[in-house]
Amino acid sequence: MKALVFALFLLSTAADAEDTRQLVKLPAPAQEALIEEMQGNLVALNEVMSLIAAGKIKEAGEVAEAKLGMSAMGRHRSKPMDARPGPHMPPAMHGIGIDGHKAASEFATAAMTGDRDKALALLPNLTTACVACHFSYRTR
Repeated sequence: MKALVFALFLLSTAADAEDTRQLVKLPAPAQEALIEEMQGNLVALNEVMSLIAAGKIKEAGEVAEAKLGMSAMGRHRSKPMDARPGPHMPPAMHGIGIDGHKAASEFATAAMTGDRDKALALLPNLTTACVACHFSYRTR
């Protein structure tokens, strides 16, 4: 909850301040792949939350692992180098992304056991890396 309040505070002050996030210049194909991936992640997060709201904790875990967790890493591996976002990111930015995949897998592991309380406790971690990255970096 504290992270959410902090993020909302940052959002409310961001419009009034100069954008101080680090600009990461990616080749156009890598930027396109990253945007597509981030949009897919939003859809996956929405699906996970919808499943939780419906009481389908195990299914939420399955979706989280398949679409957000460590199982989802490397989806750009077969693309040409200029279409792969990871190699063009600063190491810290790439690390935040990996942390997000790890957090999703940790949530998924708990959720797939059916432990609703533990899964709910880990749910905010699904977006912590997203918030950290989007408040630290920009691509345009």
